[in-house]
Amino acid sequence: MRVVVLMGGRSEEREISLKTGEAVLRAIRELGHEAIPLDLEENLCQKLLEIKPDKVFIALHGTYGEDGRVQGLLDILGIPYTGSGVLGSCLAMDKDITKKILTFHRIPVPAGICVHRGETFEWHSFPAVVKPADQGSSVGLFLVKDHDELENAVREVLSLSHKVLIEEYIIGRDITVGILKGEALPPVEIKPKKGIYDYESKYTKGMSDYVFLEDEKLIKKLQDIALMVHKYLELKDISRIDFRLSEDGVAYVLEANTIPGMTELSLFPMMCKKKGIEFKEMIHMLLS
Repeated sequence: MRVVVLMGGRSEEREISLKTGEAVLRAIRELGHEAIPLDLEENLCQKLLEIKPDKVFIALHGTYGEDGRVQGLLDILGIPYTGSGVLGSCLAMDKDITKKILTFHRIPVPAGICVHRGETFEWHSFPAVVKPADQGSSVGLFLVKDHDELENAVREVLSLSHKVLIEEYIIGRDITVGILKGEALPPVEIKPKKGIYDYESKYTKGMSDYVFLEDEKLIKKLQDIALMVHKYLELKDISRIDFRLSEDGVAYVLEANTIPGMTELSLFPMMCKKKGIEFKEMIHMLLS
């Protein structure tokens, strides 16, 4: 099989995408396939038509990779690819739209407001979480304690995105659940040493601890919700659903990731391994 691995891109997550792409390239080659790396460049269409791949493995995180744009391009070119299609990618990339869909289906999400660039807003509950509506890898994530910090955070986030989410801060535990080919993986609790799971905590070795859950009832509850989120957002092949579990046991969905990271510190390969699925096998399943 000839596989193009799309990696790098133009988003804030470019460096992580390159690491994901390198890991995927190695695995595809070890599986005996031809693997060709491609960055998101202006001559991408021409290169794809010249290479004529059997499949494209999308390892682009963030804008262009996870928001449905490159999926639409590949659909037009008639080239099969891994992961969710245009609709699912669009829905999951926009956390504001994700929240509206999940609220409709009565799945708990943090209370909050969405502010577009140029709009005025009111918010009086602190601490609060401020984040872009359409970025991944916790890029632009802030925990603010007062109005001054809130205004500064909103200003900074709006330099990254055209709209920002302001949400209640839920005291509790960060837990994530992966979905691979319609099956939920073992949930992992994330324990960031600085208190908030931001970009630094995600990608700096030693900044977070990861613990697999043992409570079977809680595991089943989170896996069931994750599968529902995967279904309601029209996702396919692979996703990772992030939760905040409150002190009183309510599982709030924070977001859905359609192209989880595949670096040495990434959670998705960790969950697969716990399930008995090695990295190469996971890549083989996504290419099948």
